[in-house]
This record gives sequence, C-alpha cells and structure tokens, in this order.
Amino acid sequence: MAEERRKRATEAFFGRRRGKSLRPAQAEAAARLLPGLMLDLGSPAPDDLTGLFGVPVDGVRLEIGFGGGEHQHLEAGRNPTTGFIGVEPFVNGMAKMASLLDDEPRGNLRLYDDDATRLLDWLPDASLDGIDLFYPDPWPKKKHWKRRFVNEANMDRFARVLKKGGVFRFASDIDTYVDWTLLACRKHEAFEWRAASAEDWRTPYGGWPGTRYEAKAIREGRTPAYLTFLRG
Repeated sequence: MAEERRKRATEAFFGRRRGKSLRPAQAEAAARLLPGLMLDLGSPAPDDLTGLFGVPVDGVRLEIGFGGGEHQHLEAGRNPTTGFIGVEPFVNGMAKMASLLDDEPRGNLRLYDDDATRLLDWLPDASLDGIDLFYPDPWPKKKHWKRRFVNEANMDRFARVLKKGGVFRFASDIDTYVDWTLLACRKHEAFEWRAASAEDWRTPYGGWPGTRYEAKAIREGRTPAYLTFLRG
C-alpha cells in the first residue's frame, strides 16, 4: 500500500484531509455509520455493482468529491432505484454526510474516503451509468494545473468505467477550469459535449439543490457552468 501511494503521489488531486474539529454529534454519527458504508478495495469488485447495495437498484452512479454531501444525499433520495457511490477524502465532508444519513438513511448509497483514482481503477469496465464531478479543486496556479482531476489519464478512466450512453457531468465557477475540461473532453474520442446553446451550460441540472460553495461563488460574481458529456 505504501509503495502504491508513492506511485500515485503525482495524482494528489485533493489537498488537506482535515479541517475544524468535528462536533461530538458528527463524530459519533461518523464512527457509527461510516464503517458499514465504506467500500473495501482490498476485495475484487463484483462484476455487477448493483450487488453492493442494501436495496435493489438497476444502475450505479458515482460522485467524486461530494463536499458536504448535499447533492449526493438528495440525489440518492430522489432516485431510490439507482445505486450511488460517493467519494470524499475530506474527513469533515464525510462526517457531514454521516449526519445527513443519521437523519435520513439511504440504502442505495456506498462511500469511499480516499483517492478516487484508486476506486476508478477498481471498478469493472462499463459498470457506471454516470459520473459527477462538481466544483473540484481548481488548483488555480498554473504550476498546479497538473493536479486538476480532469486530465488525459482520468478521462481514459472515465471512458473505461462508463457504459455506452453514460454521462459525465462537470460543474465549476472557474472559467479556466471550465475551458480546460471542454478541451480535455473534445480531445478524447469517447466523449461528446451535449450543448445546443449557451443556456445548456448556464442552466443548472434538473433538481440541482445548489451548494454553499456555489452560493459563495455567485455572491462573489463568478458564474457557474454546468457541462454534460455523453460517453459514445
């Protein structure tokens, strides 16, 4: 494991792992709920991911970096027959998700709290119906752009695990990252940008709840973009 982490050091797409100390209720919910929801990458992935969930599901979607869990938790509730896998390496974000699940459990949700590239490499070919990457760390300094999650290697990973007709959705308020993602997907033969007009990328996804980060961006004058790419 240590050797694998060293090999993946150049793929450190997230920054710090911890923020403020957890509130007692958050820490208690996390300790009680999260172990039973975490995926074990030490075992081979099942050929059919629907078997990972405690309720019957007919498809599986992945969200990478779910932050405080608002969108992931809402989507799992709105789509009870779809299985969801949520990735969040930030301890405080995972604890917030645990608090949400303590109030409203989701039998169709599994979690992973480490490098999303490890999870992507663990998943079987053509096993996902969708991948969401919302407001990822933009790594704004040019010298850090290599740490942006959208890159050639990860687009190859997305192409491998998405089913034909599956969807990759990307949202950001950072213009340079939006352009970066459009160029990356345009260069990749497996993906097609689904936009007929500017309104398509200016309009939030259906049922989009917004996030605290997005609200802050809008207050500060940054306009979010909502991109959708189809796996051909």
